[in-house]
Amino acid sequence: MTDHADRRLADHARLLVSCPDRHGIVAAVAGLLSELGANIVASDQHSTDPEGGRFFLRMEFHLDGLDGAREELERRFDEEIATRFAMTWRVSYPSEPKRLALLVSRRDHCLLDLLWRWRRGDLPCEIACVISNHPDCAESVAGFGVPFHHVPAERGSKAAAEAQILGLLEGRVDVVALARYMQILSDEFLVRVGVPVINIHHSFLPAFVGAGPYERAWERGVKLIGATAHYVTAELDEGPIIEQDIQRVSHRDTPAELARIGADIERTVFSRAVKWHLEDRILVYENRTIAFA
Repeated sequence: MTDHADRRLADHARLLVSCPDRHGIVAAVAGLLSELGANIVASDQHSTDPEGGRFFLRMEFHLDGLDGAREELERRFDEEIATRFAMTWRVSYPSEPKRLALLVSRRDHCLLDLLWRWRRGDLPCEIACVISNHPDCAESVAGFGVPFHHVPAERGSKAAAEAQILGLLEGRVDVVALARYMQILSDEFLVRVGVPVINIHHSFLPAFVGAGPYERAWERGVKLIGATAHYVTAELDEGPIIEQDIQRVSHRDTPAELARIGADIERTVFSRAVKWHLEDRILVYENRTIAFA
């Protein structure tokens, strides 16, 4: 990255807002940023209902000397805007990339795709580590220069495995991505890790739960297959959906071909979801997301 790009990134910020909808929100936000000398470069908004609904805003702006102006910016926004409109809000600074941890089991297609995109500079983050309950991916991960930790999760030892993983993650990461990590995380783990966790799976759920979903889909003559990326909650595979996609298939496709097509969809859906999160494009509302993609 050039010095010019570094300076531009250092003077760039993202504002995310959620609040009860009412007149004057955008004008008030834009007015304060203008007073501070900021230039708004992108703005997206959504209301569940203009009269009495919930309002969501994602705004990107540039401010020369932002690093020295952060304290005043956040203080004035809180006192003059957020309190007035009962906002839940935060400012994110792209010059401080989020720290991402990847968890994987044996299937490596989503893991390697994210690592490749990260190495190309397409994922704005630092990859803190890869953790797996199997050693299979260690050599591949080493080629990217990322720390790899093998933490077995045998039956009867899952609590100990989770404790070891928490020891590697707590206070060290901003988001966790389950790149086909085939273990169910406990409620206690999700609370203690304290950061968003993103999962990817095929979109047959809840019809084909468990092993062999593509074989069972083939037996039923399924004509659409896809993938779903979502935030992980205490309810298994019931968290807010970030992104989905599908592809048509036919009777000519074997179970192996269905699995290959499904893996391709999983890669693209997962990378979109992770990138959107890293770029602060997702706001969660109840059990769904507002995705400014």
